[in-house]
Amino acid sequence: MNYVPHTDRDRSEMLAEIGVANLAELFSDIPSDVRLGHELRLPAPMSEYDLARHMGALASKNRTTDDLVSFLGAGAYDHFVPSVVRHLVSRSEFYTAYTPYQAEISQGMLQAIFEYQTLMCELTAMDVSNASLYDGATAVAEAATMACRQTRRQQVVISAAVHPEYRTTLKTYARNLGIDVVEAGMKDGATDLEELGRLASSATACVILQNPNFLGSVESMEVAAEVAHRNGALFVACVDPISLGILAPPGEYGADIAVGEGQGLGSPMSFGGPYLGFLTCRQELIRNMPGRVAGETHDPQGRRGYILTLQAREQHIRRERATSNICSNEALSALAAAVYLSWLGKDGMREVADLCLQKAHYAFDRVAAIPGFRPVSETPFFKEFAVRMPVAPEQAGAALLESRILGGLPLGRYYPDLGDAMLIAVTEKRTKEEIDSLCRALEGLA
Repeated sequence: MNYVPHTDRDRSEMLAEIGVANLAELFSDIPSDVRLGHELRLPAPMSEYDLARHMGALASKNRTTDDLVSFLGAGAYDHFVPSVVRHLVSRSEFYTAYTPYQAEISQGMLQAIFEYQTLMCELTAMDVSNASLYDGATAVAEAATMACRQTRRQQVVISAAVHPEYRTTLKTYARNLGIDVVEAGMKDGATDLEELGRLASSATACVILQNPNFLGSVESMEVAAEVAHRNGALFVACVDPISLGILAPPGEYGADIAVGEGQGLGSPMSFGGPYLGFLTCRQELIRNMPGRVAGETHDPQGRRGYILTLQAREQHIRRERATSNICSNEALSALAAAVYLSWLGKDGMREVADLCLQKAHYAFDRVAAIPGFRPVSETPFFKEFAVRMPVAPEQAGAALLESRILGGLPLGRYYPDLGDAMLIAVTEKRTKEEIDSLCRALEGLA
């Protein structure tokens, strides 16, 4: 129970109990040059009603995808979230649940995680899944360290077409682990497979490609897998789970580990999180898999039950021997993914993916026909594409906002040679009228 002093007498008694005369002495160890030196400049207290109005006014300054038509993607997508997802994940027994350490009182949450793992294995055509990681970026990094442990090698070859922030996170992990991260360049919007073949060697622990890649292009994953395996390395496929409604799953083209960002599976964009990193792999790699794994078992009476198993995380063993130092899984987002996948089923996933594909290609054809606009790549794509523009992409984005359209991502921040290009995403939510409105707005910039 937390105790909050209500009077000066209470405060004095507490200070006396710890042998301190006053509050100033309590903080005497803090150097004076870093102290504030004056009272906090806070407004006067508000009533509950006034505070609610004030917070509402602040929140109204944000514009969301409820207010704008979004063509922004690059890892966070405006997919439709069925009402059933929100209703189930908001149930108190799920919404307030933390780590299910005590299996005997956490059977519901453990079963939900187990079902999520099963669904992710079916989606990716892999053998086993963990109970999720923080996000797509940490999933890529954890897959790389997993491959290094498995192969006892310290080099990772990753495509420059993998999400730039995923690559940055990987390099952050690698810096203090002695892992050498080597990047293979791009050609026509996809990985340069010839360069990939030259960079991979007997020192390589894994090769990492993203499909569709950051520019939306569909990669030659079978070829990349063959390059990795020819050198005794593992192949890591970073995939958009929605694309697996129509594209081949990682298990079919030889991936050893499949990772990705699961935000599109029932989680809103939410200004950047919380999101969901998924990781699945082949059975023989399970001992090096990071994070939690929920397993199915039976009690002495033969009744089915669920437990956490293979717990080689940092709370359970010495930190330096742990498979991961990530201490939490994204259980609520994983539950949302499980509900989403169960609700849509195979046919629903195929329909969502096909709608993304068809609408994105309609938008591509319309945009590419505008004078001054031209595609960055001729490589096949799924739901995102990059186009070069006759005006600065940042200027175009500002103009689109005036039309209540959230434009795509300017690519110059990540790829200097694409400083005149914008990455445009089209999900199943976008209508023909909305796409036509985007094109009319872009025509006014040409």
